[in-house]
This record gives sequence, structure tokens and C-alpha cells, in this order.
Amino acid sequence: MELEFCAPCLFGLEGPVGNELRHMGFTDVRGENGRVLFRGDERGVAIANIKSRFAERILLEVGRFPAASFKELFERVRALPWERYIPKNGAFPVKGWSLNSELHSVPDCQAIIKKAVSVRLGGKYGLSWLPEDGELYQIQFSILNNEAALYLDTTGPGLHKRGYRPDTVEAPIRETLAAALVDIAGYRGRGDFCDPFCGSGTIAIEAALAAKGRAPGINRHFSSEEWHFLSKDIWKNVRDESKNSEFNRIYSIFASDIDEKALETARRSARRAGVEELIHFSRADAAKFSMRTENGIIVTNPPYGERLLDKKEAQALMRQFGKAMASPVNRGWRVNIISSDEELERSFGRQAKKARKLYNGRIKCGFFMF
Repeated sequence: MELEFCAPCLFGLEGPVGNELRHMGFTDVRGENGRVLFRGDERGVAIANIKSRFAERILLEVGRFPAASFKELFERVRALPWERYIPKNGAFPVKGWSLNSELHSVPDCQAIIKKAVSVRLGGKYGLSWLPEDGELYQIQFSILNNEAALYLDTTGPGLHKRGYRPDTVEAPIRETLAAALVDIAGYRGRGDFCDPFCGSGTIAIEAALAAKGRAPGINRHFSSEEWHFLSKDIWKNVRDESKNSEFNRIYSIFASDIDEKALETARRSARRAGVEELIHFSRADAAKFSMRTENGIIVTNPPYGERLLDKKEAQALMRQFGKAMASPVNRGWRVNIISSDEELERSFGRQAKKARKLYNGRIKCGFFMF
């Protein structure tokens, strides 16, 4: 059975998400602002959840239609085949958002959608009351420009929750964004890679996972694993295939920070992710950056005055780092920096060859590639 899916993502990552979904074999992949739509079968639920590095979650589309009134919303939702997915004891809470639409009250939309689904399921199962004491079938909706889309969330906790980072230092970067930065920077597991402001180690860990070809969701649970219409064998087979496709090479991945406490956190996270042996952690001052090799790729998320240091201190640190990277011994390194500071290039001391607009959580940033 062909299914329609939606992969919400951080703004600016629609391209990487679309590329990875095509690489997984999905069809009709098309990007929109903050999400990527695609098609696949039941097996695709497991593939997308287990293997996606950049998406925030995987939503199964139940229906899409215009809705400019609450009556229209109710009737259209009630007409959808909810019984195909939700059993008579399934729990189906509703959440979502509305933007630039006549139906702007989210609580009212939630209540109407909940009632419409209840009426549909009650009629199909011959029940006047639905117990909702079974597995979770989280309903999500979006209403944009008077077009409603209704989904079932197949993921549960977001895909950025890989399971290796229960404790963090200040100013962490989301795992999905870190993985995308590594990909955009062009690191493919060959040559040297370094994060000289590694903090809790997320960028280096995601680089190691990508280099090894380890599926980021291989060791976590997804809410749709309990759904009655998806075979348990699908999940087992996708996990087994993912394990068998991992690489075993020697990698040169380096991560350093001036804060020893942060490094201890990074080492623990790398250990939980199963890549501790692939990353060389060390205490070092990025302002004095110097490596044994003449070239490589740097991807880093330095303090930029939003959560750590103040803006002037962050800019002063960037000036020092820029001077270190301008040294003849370091000129072969490609430097990639994510920062919300619009004056980052001035502080670093040179103009970026390319800059992409991205978001680190709700913070608007640039990804500067030197």
C-alpha cells in the first residue's frame, strides 16, 4: 500500500532531508518550507525513522483538503479512513497549528478534529464511547492558507533524540542540525575532521555516526512500532540491514574544548553512541588551533553571544580563532562555522565563500563556509 509521508525539519534543511530520502528509495520527494513530502510503503515507516539523520519526525498523512469553516473541517475529517489505522481502543490525542487561515483558533480546531475522528471511529466500531486505553496514535494537524493536512505521528519523541545525550553542557546543538552541518560541509568519513569548540560533542559524534554509516535511530524505540497494521518484522529487518551495512575503517575525527567538564560529557555521550573509539578528544584552546595534518574539515558551533559569553567576548574569541586559522600551518583546513552573529566574517577576518541561512532551535543563524 502506497502511503503519503511528511518529514518536518528545521528551516534551511529541506535540501539535505530531501536528498537523504531519495537516497533511501522514496519517491515523489518534494520540499516545502520546514518540511519534505514523500511517498513510500509500510516498510518506509521504519526506514525513514531509523535512518533519517536530518528530519525532526516522520508523519503519515491521512488526508489533505481545503477548510475555511469549522463545519467544513469537521465533515472533511470525519470522511477520512481513520479506522484503517486506529483500532477501537487506540488513544488518539490531537495537536497542531494554524497559520494564515480562517480557522486560527488551535484549541477549537483540536476539539473539532477530536470529535470528528471519534464520530467516525464510533460509527465504524459500533461504539458510543471509545476507551482510548490502547497504544498511542498521535494525531497532528496543520492548517496553512486554509488548507488542512491531517497526520499520524509515527515517531514519538523527536528524531533528534538519538538516546546518547541525556546530559549536556550549556548551549547544545540539536543532533539533526549537527548531522546536517557535517553533511553540508562535505565530510564523508575520509580525511581529517575536527570540532575545536566541541562542547558536549554532538557535532563530532554525528560525524562519527555518519562516517561509520550507523543509522541514528537504530537503538531507539518509535511509537509506531506498536501499531497493529505494521508488522514487527519490518522494524527488525530494517535494523538488521542497517547493522550489516555499517563501515569499519580507521577515522581521523578530533574534538577539543577548553572546558574539561564539557569534554567529560562529550566522552560519555560518545560512549553511549558507540563511537568513543572513533573520536580523539582533547583539552585545547581553539584560539591556538594547531593540528598535525595540513588539511581537513572543521565544523563547529562556537559561543556567539546568545547563551554563552556576551557578544563582545564571543567576537573577540572569533578574532583569535580567525588569526589561528590564518596561520600558514592551518591554511589547508576548510572552516565551517554556525553562528547567529551577522558580523562573524568581520570577526573571523575573512569573507566566507558561501553562507547558508539555518536555525539552531529558534535562533536564526548563518552557516559560514570558509
